[in-house]
Amino acid sequence: MSIVKKDIKYLNKDFGTFRNNLINFAKNYFPDTYSDFNESSPGMMFVEMASYVGDVLSYYSDQSFRESMLSLAQEDSNVLLLGQLFGFKGQLNSPAQGSLDVFQLLPAIGTGDNARPDWRYALNVQAGMQCTSDSDVTYRTLTGVNFGTSGSNDATDVSVYEIDSSGNVQFYLLKKTVPIESGEVVTYDVNFSDPKPYDKIILPETNVIDIISIVDNLGNTWHEVDYLAQDTIFEDVLNTQFQDETLSEYKSTVPYILKLKRSARRWVKKLTDENKFEISFGAGVSSDEDEELIPNPKNVGMGLEYLKRTTTTSIDPTNFLRTKTYGLAPDNVTLTITYTVGGGLNDNSSVNTINNISEKVIQSNAANSQVDLAFVESSLAVNNPLPVVGGREKDDLESLRQNAMASFAAQSRAITREDYITRCYAMPKKYGSVAKAYIIGDTQQNSNDKTYPRETISNPMALNLYTLGYDINKNFVPCNPAIRENLRTYLSNFRMLTDAISIKTAHIINIGVNFDIIPRPKYNSNEVLLRCIDLLKRLLSNDNMQINAPINLANLQTELDKVEGVQSVARFEITNLFSLLQGYSGNLYDIPGAIRNNILYPSLDPSIFEVKNPDGDIKGRIVKN
Repeated sequence: MSIVKKDIKYLNKDFGTFRNNLINFAKNYFPDTYSDFNESSPGMMFVEMASYVGDVLSYYSDQSFRESMLSLAQEDSNVLLLGQLFGFKGQLNSPAQGSLDVFQLLPAIGTGDNARPDWRYALNVQAGMQCTSDSDVTYRTLTGVNFGTSGSNDATDVSVYEIDSSGNVQFYLLKKTVPIESGEVVTYDVNFSDPKPYDKIILPETNVIDIISIVDNLGNTWHEVDYLAQDTIFEDVLNTQFQDETLSEYKSTVPYILKLKRSARRWVKKLTDENKFEISFGAGVSSDEDEELIPNPKNVGMGLEYLKRTTTTSIDPTNFLRTKTYGLAPDNVTLTITYTVGGGLNDNSSVNTINNISEKVIQSNAANSQVDLAFVESSLAVNNPLPVVGGREKDDLESLRQNAMASFAAQSRAITREDYITRCYAMPKKYGSVAKAYIIGDTQQNSNDKTYPRETISNPMALNLYTLGYDINKNFVPCNPAIRENLRTYLSNFRMLTDAISIKTAHIINIGVNFDIIPRPKYNSNEVLLRCIDLLKRLLSNDNMQINAPINLANLQTELDKVEGVQSVARFEITNLFSLLQGYSGNLYDIPGAIRNNILYPSLDPSIFEVKNPDGDIKGRIVKN
């Protein structure tokens, strides 16, 4: 008996095409079996029921395919899951952020011209100080407030607060500015009995902002990682002489040293479709070392007494899911989870509304003295000089989608030169601050070239990162060794495996400006000249300078022409200032030879132009027609 190959249509998508194709199929292959295709016949009932089922299945297959694509998914839960698959960490309400001025009274020591602050009473307020606004919104400080240190990144403002009847200073007022973030701090205890691979817990609140810490009852800290296979985390080490004798001399500008630390106690979080955070732990459920569960290949078959022989031992494939490779699972411990809740539009606050301190931890190095230490501590006060903004509700569907796609594109890796520069600027300020960064590929001289100068060839596996920092006057200075060490550690977690990075210092070329202007009639010449000098100070400020960036002299002259009261610019020139005795960098530079088409170009070696002393290095004159 031969089997007739039937023509089956696979392009049916809706009820009508299913129905028509089923009717045609019955007419072609079963003409003698059934021929009543009337709308009310029993056969048509089964044809239409089959068409109905096919239509429903077609709809759900299309729906399933659409919801599996991040750019087309319409359900919040699917967009969230797909985003987390691409590395995007969902977020609930966003907190409000801003800055907070923290004040302290400091007693004076000495009298008359010898009066000075008694720094023994400088308080050290730990990070996490909680303050409340007039509308009872809670904020916490993100960094500590150490009044005893001052630097370009963490300046302490000192002013006279009180003078006695004899004219002697009694108290000074200290002020520091720290970042703050809204959110009420909550603790949640979870008990774990026997360890379970990839154990999970879900926090009860639906408005969690951030998880601050997870600590077990044995005092061990559990660290958040991007993925459970990540076995290294960043660790803050206080920059003291005990920790590092060499780098401790820079503790005023670099209070913390950044270290990479291996940790088996780690966790990851993700957002559920119920608007709650789920925390997942590792798979390590055995007290044995990983080498015993998964033997080291170097030990297999060796007969040394101190090494285990495993040639006759079968290796269970499930052992890979019991090792500490993906972190430890909580084992008979109680975890205390500290996190913040709140966020949203209500957390935004206007100016001068955060004035109350509800909780603080203070350290002081004050010795015994006539001044009551309790009075100094009670003088601690806060105020927000600017509005605290940024609080908003949970992202909508389209925002989730766009943020997830942007997160996937970034990949948390430094790929391009702009990525490296962005990472330099993103390093937390407590590890030191990079003011300017510039990166180029490394070059070498061809050793096979016997001529002079030798041919220069590129080194595709190495990059040169040129950096500069600010001093307390916001002048360019080389980044100190502590900043460079922290930057090296910080970038190591983002750089590509094949990228070698050399951190170097860019050359500083100090310049001065000399110009003559002809004022318009009936204008005060001195006022016009001062306006021109102020304009050049803004245009040539260090904030506007970049490494290896030229200076367009024509643009500067055009801006001077626009100043009210200026008729014309008679002369405009740039000079090189290099005297070390006067505080300049000592770098000589041929300014006239570096000007092409009225543009001043930097040197071939990465360098930056700087007007070190704007009040004295920018000189202008009034000349007459």
